[in-house]
Amino acid sequence: MSSTYLGMPGVPVFGEGNLHASEPFPQAARRELGNAQLRANLGHATHTIRDKRLRVVAELPDWEELREAGSATKTAVMARLPELLEQFEENFTAHGGIIHWARDAAEANGIVRDLIRDAGAEEVVKVKSMATQEIGLNEYLEEQGIAAFETDLAELIVQLDHDKPSHILVPAIHKNRSQIRDIFLREMADADPDLTDDPARLAEAARRHLRRKFLSAKVAVSGANFALADTGTLAVVESEGNGRMCLTLPETLITVMGVEKLLPSWTDLEVFMQLLPRSSTGERMNPYTSLWTGVTPGDGPQNVHLVLLDNGRSAALADEMGRSALHCIRCSACMNVCPVYERTGGHAYGSTYPGPIGAILSPLLTGITSEENASLPYASSLCGACYDACPVKINIPEILVHLRSEDVESRRGRRKVPGQMDVAMRAASWMMGSGRRMALVEKALPLGKLAAGPDRKIKKLPGIAAGWTRSRDVPAPPVQSFRDWWVREHEDTASKEEA
Repeated sequence: MSSTYLGMPGVPVFGEGNLHASEPFPQAARRELGNAQLRANLGHATHTIRDKRLRVVAELPDWEELREAGSATKTAVMARLPELLEQFEENFTAHGGIIHWARDAAEANGIVRDLIRDAGAEEVVKVKSMATQEIGLNEYLEEQGIAAFETDLAELIVQLDHDKPSHILVPAIHKNRSQIRDIFLREMADADPDLTDDPARLAEAARRHLRRKFLSAKVAVSGANFALADTGTLAVVESEGNGRMCLTLPETLITVMGVEKLLPSWTDLEVFMQLLPRSSTGERMNPYTSLWTGVTPGDGPQNVHLVLLDNGRSAALADEMGRSALHCIRCSACMNVCPVYERTGGHAYGSTYPGPIGAILSPLLTGITSEENASLPYASSLCGACYDACPVKINIPEILVHLRSEDVESRRGRRKVPGQMDVAMRAASWMMGSGRRMALVEKALPLGKLAAGPDRKIKKLPGIAAGWTRSRDVPAPPVQSFRDWWVREHEDTASKEEA
C-alpha cells in the first residue's frame, strides 16, 4: 500500500481543467436566452424527466427516509475520508488492481497517457465519465496523438458535433432528434444516406458506428459512480450497455474517479441504488449495473488501474459550509427542476458541472476568487426546488448564499477603495441605527417620484442599482412614508378621542 498523505493541505490546492467558466454567467446567460430552439429543447426534455421522476418517487413510502440515509452516509464518508481511502486502496490492490494518486488534472492526464502508451494503444473507448470531462482528458489525449471514442450515445453526439456537454446525465439534451440526424449524416462516414430522425434508427446507426471500436480496442477508460471501501469494488451504472462492453472486452481498463465517490460498505450501496436511478432517469433501477473488484484471472481486463483524483476536492472538503457539495451522486435532479438552467442551458455555466450543483461545486473546486466562477453562485433564484429534489439532501440554496458571502468578502479584501456596495451598506447601517435618522431620511423619499415617468415607475437607476432596473422597474416612492402616515393617523385618532 502506498504511503500517500491524505490529510488537509496547509494551503488549498484548487482544481484545474474544464472547471473554469470562460466568461461571467450573466454575460453567457444573456446570449443563450436568445436561442429559442435551445429553450424549446430544454423545456421539453427537463419536463419529461422530472415528471417520470415524480411518478417513481411517489411509489416509495420511505423516500424521505432513503434521502436521510443517503445524506447521513455521505456525511460519514466526508468525516472519515482519509481512513476510507486507505481501506479502499488496501482492498483494491489485494485483488490485483493498481491505484494512482493524482493531485490535479495535469497529473491525472499524464498518468492516463502513460498507461495507454504502456499498453501499446493509439486509441481508447470511453464510458461516460464526468471526471474525465472535468480534467479535459479527451482534448489532452488528442494533443498526444491518442484518439478517444465516446461510446455513450449522448456523449457521442456531442463529440461528433465538436460541442460540449450541457447536462450531467443527458449531455446532448440541448439537441433535438432532427439535429442529431444531421450530425450523424455529416460526421459518420458509414451512416445510411437515407437515415431518418426516428430514435430507433438513430440508435442503430450509433451501434453500427461503434461496434468495430468495441471489438478492436485494447484500452478502455471509465469513470465510477461508487467505490466500496470494505471490498475494493468499483461500480458503474448506465442505460445502454456500452459501458458493459468497455468494462469487459479490452485488455486494459483505466478508471478515473474523484476521491469523494466512496461508500463505507457494500450494504450502503442498497440505498444509493434506489436513490440514483429514480432521481436521474426516472427509472426504478438502472438497466446496466457493472461491478468489478480488481482483476479476475481469465475474465475481463487483466490490467486494471484506478486514478484517484483530488483536483480541488480537498479545498472543498476544507469548507465547513460547502463540503456537502461533495455528497453529489451526479443524478442531475437539481438541474431538471431549476428555472434558471431550463432557460439558459448548461453551456452558460462554462464548467463541466452546470445547473444548481455546478453553481456551488465549481467555485468550491476552483476557489471563489476565480473571477468568472465567482458569478456562478448568483445563477439562482434561491427558490429551493433543487434542495427538495436532491436525493442526498444537499442544501444548495444555503451553500449558494454562503458562497455569495465569500465572494463579497473576497472582493472587499482585494479592493483598496470601498466599493459602491460597501458605501451603500454603511449608509444603510448608519440610517437604520437610529429611529430619528431613519425618519429624517424618509422625509426625502417623495423626491424619488422625480425619477419616475408618467406611469410612476423608475426604469433606470445609476451605479450598482442599474443591474436591478436593467430587468425590472422600481415603483415610485409614495407621497408619504409609513412612519408619517402612522403619526398623522394616530394624531387624528387622539384628537377625536379628546374631543
